Amino acid sequence: MISLTKLLTKENHYGDDLRYAASARAAGPVVVWNCTRTCNLSCKHCYSESQNASYENELTHEQACALIDDLAEFNCPVLLFSGGEPLLRPDLLDLAKRAKAGGIRPAISTNGTLIDMPMAKALKELGIGYVGVSLDGLEIVNDRFRGKSGAFRTALDGIGNCVAIRQRVGLRFTINRHNYTEIDGIFDLTEQENIDRVCFYHLVYSGRANSMMEQDITHEQTRGVMDTIIRRALLSEKKGLKTEILTVDNHADGVYLYLKTKDAYILDMLRLNGGNRSGIAFACVDNEGNVHADQFTRQYGFGNVKDRPFSEIWKNAEHPILKGLRNRKPLLKGRCGNCRFLDACNGNFRARAESVTGDFWASDPACYLTDSEIGS
Repeated sequence: MISLTKLLTKENHYGDDLRYAASARAAGPVVVWNCTRTCNLSCKHCYSESQNASYENELTHEQACALIDDLAEFNCPVLLFSGGEPLLRPDLLDLAKRAKAGGIRPAISTNGTLIDMPMAKALKELGIGYVGVSLDGLEIVNDRFRGKSGAFRTALDGIGNCVAIRQRVGLRFTINRHNYTEIDGIFDLTEQENIDRVCFYHLVYSGRANSMMEQDITHEQTRGVMDTIIRRALLSEKKGLKTEILTVDNHADGVYLYLKTKDAYILDMLRLNGGNRSGIAFACVDNEGNVHADQFTRQYGFGNVKDRPFSEIWKNAEHPILKGLRNRKPLLKGRCGNCRFLDACNGNFRARAESVTGDFWASDPACYLTDSEIGS
């Protein structure tokens, strides 16, 4: 995640202690756990290809407790409960409570349609650090994208329930060819609904999104999107709003911001963050317990927490992909390998590179910086 708010205003917000602090390097990784694959929606870009169905071999309650206890002992700072739709897992609240008691910051990534007021209150009482609700456009576009009429309204109700009881909540928006013109409208919605945070995700070609490569926006359109986001971030600051604005899944964004502003502070923060940290400070455990570098590279599993603790799998780094990610700079090819901002980006997303070229270490095709900008 790249916090445009932090980089532009120099003010600290939720999560900046993990993104822009050297002390965070001593902690275990942030872990996304796809605690169930079952979902009540059918989104076009779902990396786990979830459906409204039951899936075999998901972690039992006892196995999930063992995972959480191990993550706590391993000093993992954040556990993001994801899916599928995590709120469909019957023991989710008990597991989130266990994570909190173990010193882990629990967060939830949800489609928001199941957050009625009792659920919002339960999340607040548990001390959930953050609830991220996915909306991929305004009403018509979102409902088409998510495969269900009314999904926008019920998700917005879920956000409103969180806002009403001051449960920290954010809007998550995945940029694609069908919705990129609605970003100003998303900012307007964020202001109208008093939403704490808005995250703009770039499309990663994985799962159902593998067939959406043609639905991504062009490099020129991406630059226009970033100009809009930056403009609105500065306007939010001018208005005195406290909304946190982030972009996710394309580390070229931070470099683009630096090149526009020439603010040395921004480049210093990007280098301190280190760019893409999949396999280093970020990990994923899928619904069956397989460990991955991130949620988009599920084709590479490093072990299963049913057989060995996560901490042991993560420390040993026996798999060549995991080992390579931890010293990736010599392995990166093309524009990524020759980029003068490699220490600020770290090669961006390997999942996109492999999806398009078949080579895990090739250049990320979603980098929209020009050859002259990156010194290639």
